[in-house]
Amino acid sequence: MPHVSRRAFLASTAGLALAAMARPAGAETFVQPVNVVIGNGPPVAPVRPVVETYFGQEVTDRYRWMESKDAEWRAYTNAEGDYTAQVLEKIPGRAALAAAISKNTGAIVAVLGVQTGGTRIFTEIRPAGAETSKLFVRDGLTGADAKLIDPDTYAKPGSHAALDWWSASPDGSHVVFGISGGGSEQSTLRVLVTETGVVLPEAIDRTTDASPGWLPDGSGFFYNRLQDVPPESVEYEQKSVCWLHILNTDPVGDIKILGQGLSPDVAVQDIDFPVVCTAPGAEIVVGVLEAGVQNELTLYAAKLADATAGKPVWVKICGPADAVTGFALRGDEIFLLTHKHAAHYRVLKTTAAKPGIATAVEVVPQGRAVIRDIVAAQDGLYVLELEDGLAGLRHLGTEGGLTKVKLPFAGAIDGGTFYADTLHAGAWFLLEGWVRPAALCHAAGGVAVQTDLAPLPPIDVSPYVSEEIFAMARDGVRVPLSIVYRKGLKHEGSAPLLLEAYGAYGISFDPYFVARWLPFLDLGGVFAVAHVRGGGELGEDWHIAGQKAEKFHSWQDTEDCALHLVQAGYTAHRRLAVMGESAGGITVGRLLTERPELAAVVISMVGVSDAMRSEFSPNGPPNIPEFGTVRTKTGFHDLLAMDAYQHVHDKVMYPSVLLTTGLNDPRVSSWEPTKMAARLQAATVSKNPVLLRVDKDAGHGIGSTRVQRDVLMADVTAFILWRVGDSRYQPRAG
Repeated sequence: MPHVSRRAFLASTAGLALAAMARPAGAETFVQPVNVVIGNGPPVAPVRPVVETYFGQEVTDRYRWMESKDAEWRAYTNAEGDYTAQVLEKIPGRAALAAAISKNTGAIVAVLGVQTGGTRIFTEIRPAGAETSKLFVRDGLTGADAKLIDPDTYAKPGSHAALDWWSASPDGSHVVFGISGGGSEQSTLRVLVTETGVVLPEAIDRTTDASPGWLPDGSGFFYNRLQDVPPESVEYEQKSVCWLHILNTDPVGDIKILGQGLSPDVAVQDIDFPVVCTAPGAEIVVGVLEAGVQNELTLYAAKLADATAGKPVWVKICGPADAVTGFALRGDEIFLLTHKHAAHYRVLKTTAAKPGIATAVEVVPQGRAVIRDIVAAQDGLYVLELEDGLAGLRHLGTEGGLTKVKLPFAGAIDGGTFYADTLHAGAWFLLEGWVRPAALCHAAGGVAVQTDLAPLPPIDVSPYVSEEIFAMARDGVRVPLSIVYRKGLKHEGSAPLLLEAYGAYGISFDPYFVARWLPFLDLGGVFAVAHVRGGGELGEDWHIAGQKAEKFHSWQDTEDCALHLVQAGYTAHRRLAVMGESAGGITVGRLLTERPELAAVVISMVGVSDAMRSEFSPNGPPNIPEFGTVRTKTGFHDLLAMDAYQHVHDKVMYPSVLLTTGLNDPRVSSWEPTKMAARLQAATVSKNPVLLRVDKDAGHGIGSTRVQRDVLMADVTAFILWRVGDSRYQPRAG
């Protein structure tokens, strides 16, 4: 998902603070936005051009020096952040927005993950009013929750810590987990004893995404570890290795199981991320090679006993050409999710006796719905689907019968919480909608029920409505479009509208409860999502249609969705804002540079802005499968076409722009937004502000506290309302 990072103030009078400023929808007064310049304006970055020639074409990079992230860059970035903070503080109503947003998020008990182990149920929950998520455990559904892990206890002075990932052993006696600080996602692995809460002595660093696979007897686990190089190095996320750790032993003695040079039968690329997966009752393990962000997996099988002894003999199940993007292991059955010859995906089954896609048989055929994921349970396989923006769930029984599971209400299932294990019947999942708070549900057979593990918040959602429509792209393709607003909206083109788009990796932008956007809707605003090509909403063909040479569809689909919303009277160009996060920075960045007159406001949150240079950052090489590489002629031209920074031109009337970054971002290096901000500030001839918002104690937003997310959202919302001319959000002139 896109994973949006936002920030907030806590205030007991949140509702009153916003209500005092609100007017009925459609009654807002709009004016020419007031411009604010503090001192001499934002800091001016030195221009030191670097000219390079790629396949006969010269490319100039005016701010290459920023990529060093040295003292000069840090001083410049801090000055940009300080300037932006001063400007945003002058927006009246910003504090009230933050208070209203915080009231909503503080009322929500947010469930981020669920797992069973023995008779225990483990849940990662951010309790009502809390800033970070904690790990809880209860004995059965009726048991009382006990807190096991609180990342706040690991926080360093002046910073915060986050629970990055965790996994309970099959019997629930232990939990392995990762904690990192400051939004860095640089986890340290630890192990906790569930009964006593005691944390074992072993601690393993460089476990950003350990992806642990417990041995069925719970005596140890397989885990991934990055190589020992500086985190800022471009090699940091390459050549990682999967190890085996036995509980209560020194990690120095851990055994390498899967990685480069360990087996003559397994070819491992630098960007491959090797993990080993297990399942109770299975006598084999599955070795997985993830080639960076590429969805298609390479899978191997080995006997559990051999892997535990540190001598696995790997048999290949499938490679990238087989288009397998997911799998599930149950006893001697291996289920494979593939889009080969099936853009909407189908499910195959092979066996431990003869593992291989050549021996696999189809058990769930392709249909109209897009199959998103599969999980194996004691009572069979559960199949997660997406159709017309809504989730579906089917159950493949142990005898082969396929039945539809009736959901408690129509909504989207959060793929991150879709869970089952082979020791228990049924599957767990979080079900929610744009204006429907999330509920943690459990499905057994053909029926799903809502549990009390995620109590509904005391938020009245009756005033809001959502609709799913299609916009026509310029090439005649229908693009799904979600729209959320307060009932009674008049289609007269006066409403402020924020259009968000992503379009990458085949990720679907599924409905989620828009608690942080409700105050914006209460002020007469509209929130919309363009499900553009590059995402996975309509299957693998939809993904490919927005990848590499076809990437232009992502931003042009967004442009066409914006035009549809204007023509349909939802908004007007002078009231329109567009936003993209992370890889969505490509989408909105190129919309900004291709159609600077289209929207009044552009928001790029921790966005990829300099796609040509991204591969030279730590997270760059793993992203080559999605975006390409400048080392090939085709890749260079593809990346240049999607590089917003390289498409900024001098003396252009650019709209108001807000870029954000966290200085600990491990996914999109902070120099990308800083280079983009400097280039836009130097190029624009309009009086519209170009601001860079900097968070010194955050990363990509994953691991930020609730306060950080809420305050960021208040800043974004206030900036939009200011720049679209809402009279309530205009700073005093001068």
